[in-house]
Amino acid sequence: MKLIAQIKLLPTPEQAQALRKTLEVANAACNYISEQAWESQTFKQFPIHKLTYYAVKEMFGLTAQVVVRCISKVADAYKLDRKVKRTFKPHGAIAFDDRILTCKLDRMELSLWTVEGRQKMSFACGKRQLELLKGQHGESDLCLVKGKFYLMVVCEVETPKPIDVEGVLGVDLGLVQIAATSDGGGFSGAAIEDNRRKFGHRRSNLQKKQTKSATRKLKKISGVQSRFQKTTNHRISKILVQIAYDTHRAIALEELGGIREAPVKGRKQRARHANWSFYQLRQYIVYKAERVGVPVIFVDPRNTSRTCPECGCVDKANRKSQSVFLCTACNFSGNADRVAAVNIAVRAEVNLPMVSNLRVQGQSPLL
Repeated sequence: MKLIAQIKLLPTPEQAQALRKTLEVANAACNYISEQAWESQTFKQFPIHKLTYYAVKEMFGLTAQVVVRCISKVADAYKLDRKVKRTFKPHGAIAFDDRILTCKLDRMELSLWTVEGRQKMSFACGKRQLELLKGQHGESDLCLVKGKFYLMVVCEVETPKPIDVEGVLGVDLGLVQIAATSDGGGFSGAAIEDNRRKFGHRRSNLQKKQTKSATRKLKKISGVQSRFQKTTNHRISKILVQIAYDTHRAIALEELGGIREAPVKGRKQRARHANWSFYQLRQYIVYKAERVGVPVIFVDPRNTSRTCPECGCVDKANRKSQSVFLCTACNFSGNADRVAAVNIAVRAEVNLPMVSNLRVQGQSPLL
């Protein structure tokens, strides 16, 4: 499997200027390539290469491999759709490959191409990133984030064999309960909602002031809310995968694709629903589970919170409120989120994957 290692570059002021100029020239080249592609309605990589390669190389003074990476960036941008001409910000990320980037882990040093020539500079990263870098494979993106340069390095990590599962841990994703399990456990979304309201209110007040100090404050708090949610999702996904690993179970999740298209009533509910980062949590669960060999199964979410796990009665009236489930047929009652998680687990058990009989022993690599 592939993971991304984020490392921080430590350039000198002169090297930082060279990196900044490299981003600007490369993205200017991308804008030129995009304009030519749009005018000729040529959107695939090889036809764009044939159309623009020599002109870009001569006009912008880029090396052959950087031009190839710029063409690839434009072609990738048009893969989503071809209805709008793509433009690129001056300091947008650009990709480097092994021909224009080399990394020396023993010296914590790397060498990469810039418009000012090849530059050698130090970098900083944590132990986990350093371990990942041993499997460096493919492209690395150079990013400028709040005045700091980072490299997002693609790394290949060995995927273990799936463990021998003996059941399924159902997980219901939601807003009030970010994740509820079929075991009866749950993770409240109150902290995320409070954080969203606090920073939403703060941003609104600062935007109304329209002063320089307010603008500086807005920049300072930029990303704080999203980083809090990201950390929370990492923590929850780690706990869920650890539970499944320790109990030798697969993880069952709902397939929530298209849920954003459903109409939501009320301005406050729309804001809360738009802030729901269920897909990010799902991604974290999937990749953490894959790293320790825990299978992840996706099931149809329809009526999971309206189906009685005891008698199988499906009725909208079974869901009395957000948190209360009461079956109209057999009077079974319980927490609605847990009932949904149990139903998810039951549906997934029908589709348990065929895995090795060799059970993985020892402590999980997540810890």
